[in-house]
Amino acid sequence: MKLDVIKLDAGKAGSIELADDIFGLEARADILHRVVRWQRARKQAGTHKVKTRSEVSYSTKKIYRQKGTGGARHGARSAPIFRGGGVYKGPTPRSHAHDLTKKFRALGLKHALSSKMASGNLVILDEATLAEAKTSVLAKAVKENGWKRVLIIDGSDVNENFATAAANLSGVDILPSMGANVYDILKRDTLVLTKAGLEALEARLK
Repeated sequence: MKLDVIKLDAGKAGSIELADDIFGLEARADILHRVVRWQRARKQAGTHKVKTRSEVSYSTKKIYRQKGTGGARHGARSAPIFRGGGVYKGPTPRSHAHDLTKKFRALGLKHALSSKMASGNLVILDEATLAEAKTSVLAKAVKENGWKRVLIIDGSDVNENFATAAANLSGVDILPSMGANVYDILKRDTLVLTKAGLEALEARLK
């Protein structure tokens, strides 16, 4: 399939052929869901913690004698049954990450790219470069192209001036090709691939 290539000033720069096995798939929500869950689980802090019976600040002295009180048998006040006692089987610091094969992650990225292509929200840009790191220049270009929440994926390196200018725009994010991921692609309304970024992604997913 073919797609038009544009310049940053919205002018035309020819067309380019896209690989059907990367951009022509019928996007499956279940695959995208699994990859996004895998990504978000890896980001989860897992630092939640409560004090167990051995950690609460209480005396370990037996609170009253074992028998003859008419009440239930108890040991220390640190038992979970008492107010202020330790928590039984509460959360402890741990990693929430789980495994997902490389093939499945690559498949998820293909489906994310295909979903943007199918919805008409994929744009191929000639190059993402600026002569000066001026936010006003990039903001004007973004407005002319009608982009609101946009993710730009460049080649192996990102132009320093372009990255500096984009850092001051809330609706514009830029990543190198190796940083391309399903969650960031789906989170934005428009996906912009530079020609260098497209070549790098196709080489990565072949």
